[in-house]
Amino acid sequence: MENSTLKVALIGNPNTGKTSLFNQLTGLNQQVGNYPGITVERKVGTFYLPNFKKVTLLDLPGTYSLNANSLDENLVIELLLNKNDKDYPDVAVVVTEVENLKRNLLLFTQIKDLEIPTILVINMADQMEAKGIELNIENLEKALKTKVALVSSRKSTGITDLKNIIQNYNQLNTEPCLNASSIDLDYFENLKRIYPNQNLYKLWLVITQDVNYGELSKNKLEIDSFSKSDSELKKMQHKETIKRYQFINEILKENKTVDTTKALGLRSKLDRILMHKFGGYAIFFGVLFLIFQSVFEWSSIPMDYIDETFANWSTWLGETLPPGKLTDLITQGIIPGIGGVVIFIPQIAFLFLFISLLEESGYMSRVVFLMDKSMRRFGLSGKSVVPLISGTACAIPAIMATRNIENWKERLITILVTPFTTCSARIPVYTILIALVIPNTKILGLINLQGLTLMLLYLIGFVMAILSSLALNKILKFKSKSFFVVEMPNYKIPYYKNVAINVIEKTKAFVFGAGKIIVSLSIILWFLASYGPTENFKNAESIVKGDSQNLALEEEDLNDKIASYKLENSYIGLLGKSIEPVIKPLGYDWKIGIGIIASFAAREVFVGTLATIYSVGSHQEEENTIKLRMKNETHSDTGKPVYTFASGISLLLFYAFAMQCMSTLAIVKKETNSWKWPMIQLFFMSGLAYICALLAFQFLK
Repeated sequence: MENSTLKVALIGNPNTGKTSLFNQLTGLNQQVGNYPGITVERKVGTFYLPNFKKVTLLDLPGTYSLNANSLDENLVIELLLNKNDKDYPDVAVVVTEVENLKRNLLLFTQIKDLEIPTILVINMADQMEAKGIELNIENLEKALKTKVALVSSRKSTGITDLKNIIQNYNQLNTEPCLNASSIDLDYFENLKRIYPNQNLYKLWLVITQDVNYGELSKNKLEIDSFSKSDSELKKMQHKETIKRYQFINEILKENKTVDTTKALGLRSKLDRILMHKFGGYAIFFGVLFLIFQSVFEWSSIPMDYIDETFANWSTWLGETLPPGKLTDLITQGIIPGIGGVVIFIPQIAFLFLFISLLEESGYMSRVVFLMDKSMRRFGLSGKSVVPLISGTACAIPAIMATRNIENWKERLITILVTPFTTCSARIPVYTILIALVIPNTKILGLINLQGLTLMLLYLIGFVMAILSSLALNKILKFKSKSFFVVEMPNYKIPYYKNVAINVIEKTKAFVFGAGKIIVSLSIILWFLASYGPTENFKNAESIVKGDSQNLALEEEDLNDKIASYKLENSYIGLLGKSIEPVIKPLGYDWKIGIGIIASFAAREVFVGTLATIYSVGSHQEEENTIKLRMKNETHSDTGKPVYTFASGISLLLFYAFAMQCMSTLAIVKKETNSWKWPMIQLFFMSGLAYICALLAFQFLK
């Protein structure tokens, strides 16, 4: 056993610097995933002690106490109760913060009562001098019956001392520092009589919480002879909490001193400005405006480079490898599929860079508090604001940003409605359709009608997200408690290492999680567009060349004509023809149908698909040519234009509401740990898009 891996659990209140300490100890030796069967994030890292013993460090979700109010807190309790759990820790490291020791120590005293070897870490020691705080560590260790490590995860001080304490964990005192049975001696005596070999505090947690302890659960405990009502148990819980705080107050009164003349008043001054009931909103939206301007500006350069690089690779491989289906698969399926994953990296990285900076600085908690009241009436929380607005850049990182929403129902609703917000992938579709069907005129000589239409599309998306949230809040009948508890941490300069690790981990999660699904679906779409079941597909070249109307065409135009004919008779083309009766009431033809199917890979693919369908050569100026061909396109049976005001508005509304993004579905699957919710999302959004597009066309035609 001496050579086996030591398991250490990192536990603490939110905003105590627990994640910073985790990053300091493990660096990039981390794995991020979900606990089996649930969506709570699981972070595990490794590091080595001075004696070269390997440590597996589990970063448990932030919790204020062992009185569970959420799935996260339940998970922490059940892990600490059950020694048979594979993640059960050999050592519990409870992280506290020097300014909020009184509140943080409540959790510590509860964990200590479980008789697990427990170490107390007092973090942010670098702030002690500035805040005028002094601690008597030696006396604290005696009073709390444990070892105390005074550390600063930002300054990397005290880390070696902590590792030494962990290394000698078998010397730690496992006695409770407070006997909880004092709240009702008779009750706990009876409990001890029935279960003489069990830890009483563990049994007390099973009685008062919805958790399991080995084979025991609340309804299996044989305590009917002295059972208490729920209200009586609540009173006992309150009494326990009061006794713990009395114990903590006595200890801190003797071992912690604060010179208030040294404490800085900057926090209260900034709070008055940033959390003002009117000015706070203006500042927040100003910050968001700057962030998204930067995201678009900064990410455009690397995204263009990535796009061009993958296009060049595809061209080079096409010219280098011998002609054949394998080469086509690599150049038209695999390379574009990988490129479709990698091209999102700059947006994801920059967006999470800014979110990390806001969180690290302490500002994000203020935003959440500011927005919570207005969002809660729609079934969301203040923490839903960032994902919803982030969706204007890309739904993928926005959905990933919902991980900081503790309440599962609120998080799920946010995930399901975020794709309604207008993302950058819709812009190419909006731009070309607006240019086709909306006059380029100005209202009152100031407001551009086309620009106003674009703004209204953004507004429609956000309104639909809010209305859908309201409906989902009524429909979803989850048993989830919603307690809005948000920590107001001190303002601080973001720590570069935490920010860097957060950005890297979130980017990796997308690339290796959703990326596999995206590449697979890209290959399927390539196959459907590259093969056909009929003789027309197989003999496309001879059929096109045999048409007398094509004899005068130049070689490049002829090749475009052949490619278009093959596409029409490919599997995806036949699929377009087959759905034409369904989409015809919307004002669309089979070619638009192909565009809709192909753009499921990504909405912006719609424009590129139309370029192929309308036989546009790459040697021509693409956008103008597409617009010209689209403008002149007519229905084969009626001879009337395909793109009219009615069909154009119908198509705009369809793309405003439809889930036309397999990347988003892939990330929703990953975040919800199930295909159930992305499928519901797909059918609901597509159904809504169809109905709105149908009503718009039938009303306007």
